[in-house]
Amino acid sequence: MAVKKDKQKVLGEVFDEARVRSFLEVETYEGIDTDYLALERAYRGMKAENFATFVQFFVEDGRNINAKNPQGRTLLQVASEHRPSHDYIKTLEAAGAKF
Repeated sequence: MAVKKDKQKVLGEVFDEARVRSFLEVETYEGIDTDYLALERAYRGMKAENFATFVQFFVEDGRNINAKNPQGRTLLQVASEHRPSHDYIKTLEAAGAKF
């Protein structure tokens, strides 16, 4: 199995409050929890400090921090397999994410 290169972040993109909140809105895909999709999209598209802000908005919106992907895994479980994800993991755990 090939290992994918770690994600590249867009440098210089402005993540003001409106931009961070925009990650709460995701398209619905059959069989995939929209809360998981929103979390994954933010994880893959934001620096850790912006992700922390997103998670705050996500939780305040009453969303499920332990939403699962089609394989039955939470974002915390997925992120724990990525070397540079320590700050993201701390944010998820602080918001109540569980393994």
